[in-house]
Amino acid sequence: MTTWKSPGPAYLFCPADRPERFAKAAAVADVIIVDLEDGVAPEQRGTARANIAAADLDPAAIIVRVNPVASADHDLDMAMLRDSAFSTIMLAKASSADEVRSLEHFAVVALCETPAGVSAVEEIAECSNTVGIMWGAEDLVAALGGYSSRHDDGSYRDVARYARARTLIAARAHQLVALDAVYLNFKDLDGQCDEATDAAAMGFSGTACVHPTQVTVVREAYRPTSAQVEWAQMVTHGAQGREGVFQIDGLMVDGPVLAQARQILNRIDQL
Repeated sequence: MTTWKSPGPAYLFCPADRPERFAKAAAVADVIIVDLEDGVAPEQRGTARANIAAADLDPAAIIVRVNPVASADHDLDMAMLRDSAFSTIMLAKASSADEVRSLEHFAVVALCETPAGVSAVEEIAECSNTVGIMWGAEDLVAALGGYSSRHDDGSYRDVARYARARTLIAARAHQLVALDAVYLNFKDLDGQCDEATDAAAMGFSGTACVHPTQVTVVREAYRPTSAQVEWAQMVTHGAQGREGVFQIDGLMVDGPVLAQARQILNRIDQL
């Protein structure tokens, strides 16, 4: 199985037809997702591919989002990448395990953002070259025939929540990186903070950003608070030399609670 360790929780999309932004994105984000798909107009994709081929970027912190397998641009994207140093790709609109397996020489972050992709997410997670899974709300809802993934208060509709949860469970069941979807209202940093905090609490590895201003917000949202760290240290220290269920400060502690405390401390080491 191919493995890929996430260097941090803040992933930033950067259109490949804007090479002047590459260095700026690399300076702020943990991972750059250099985009050849929706972020680039079809007539600019040839230039965008040339920009990636010529880019002086660290492949360890770069994911290249390629066009869907069935699209006319996909083969051109892959031909360019086979001659490059970049080996981790994000497959847009991934719809089946066969599509992921067809990219066997690359580490794949499968972007499950269609009804077919969400339905096949467990099989996609089982592919030996899958290293991560991300979900996408807007393409999913559009493909379903809908027009809004969120309620007026900004919360997700049930179908989006279902796709989010299913993606997370499938990814983590196979020890893969799990990426939460973008928060499009990039001026609403409070909303971004709330959503990223929720993602971190549930177990997502990171959150994708559409604007540099979101990066710091996401990184801080994934960082445990001082109160969380204090609680986790209390639980783990109290567990030393004990077995089974025990009580600390009015809290009944068993294996799952201890595991959650250790997850909080692990996040400190990852940031």
